[in-house]
Amino acid sequence: MTTGKLITTPFTAASTADDVLAGVDLTGVRAVVTGASSGLGLETARALAAAGAEVTRAVRDPAPHPRAVRLDLADQASVRRFADEWDGPLHLLVNNAGVVTAGLDRTREGWELQFATNHLGHFALATGLHRALALGAAERGEARIVSVSSTAHMRAGIDFADPHFDRRPYDPQIAYAQSKTANSLFSVEATRRWAADGIHANTVNPGGVATGLQRHFSPTQKESLAAAEAAGVFTYKTVGQGAATTVVAAVAPQFARTGGHYLDDCREAYTVPDDAALADHPHGVKAWALDPETAHRLWQVSAGLVRR
Repeated sequence: MTTGKLITTPFTAASTADDVLAGVDLTGVRAVVTGASSGLGLETARALAAAGAEVTRAVRDPAPHPRAVRLDLADQASVRRFADEWDGPLHLLVNNAGVVTAGLDRTREGWELQFATNHLGHFALATGLHRALALGAAERGEARIVSVSSTAHMRAGIDFADPHFDRRPYDPQIAYAQSKTANSLFSVEATRRWAADGIHANTVNPGGVATGLQRHFSPTQKESLAAAEAAGVFTYKTVGQGAATTVVAAVAPQFARTGGHYLDDCREAYTVPDDAALADHPHGVKAWALDPETAHRLWQVSAGLVRR
């Protein structure tokens, strides 16, 4: 378990995104928020825009959403197009979008859909926007990336031998957990590689929030979620409270020019051993999600897959 001093803020599990942004002027900040058509992404985008930021909402279907731009993270061509068409500096990238599947679905490359969307899509997006983020950092002194993970990451690390479930039996909960661990590992390695450019990445756990993400849960997944709630692993938050930790990582001075951290309830989470039970540490982060060697290996594998 982590023994060093953890980064704290004045905010708590009860704080909302608007609480975090009270008195904050984001005029001149250009931000991209993925998955901003509903739920946490929409609330994050709304709160940032209300504070003055110029927010691009990246969504799969922009037709019903004014001022939104198409981005399908499961489609690498869509990701490349979005990054190639971005013009000028970028100061904040919020990798919020995510999918949950009840069964095994694959992309056209044959990649398992949850890993492909939640991790590889965001990896390709961030690397494609690296130059824009570096320009943003040169302009304002820093650029930030926020990746939205989940307590679910505690269920599984990265299976490098079979990340796409080509051989092992498919378990959607393990697949989702692997993708959420990957989100955290991305922040660790992105910070190591890009800190010299003024770019720092952090990962957040929004906590339990009832959003559209749960509509694809299987009966088994719903039962598991209900059992976790009954055991006190989490208490449901409002969407505003869920977005608060994302906004802390995005704007709080405590996380300026520092990265590779995992936040929970608006503060840095404590690290727990890989064999720790989720029910005993609902606000912790597994060591496997912060391990620098694993993060470096995952980056290399991911870069090979998306050819970045």
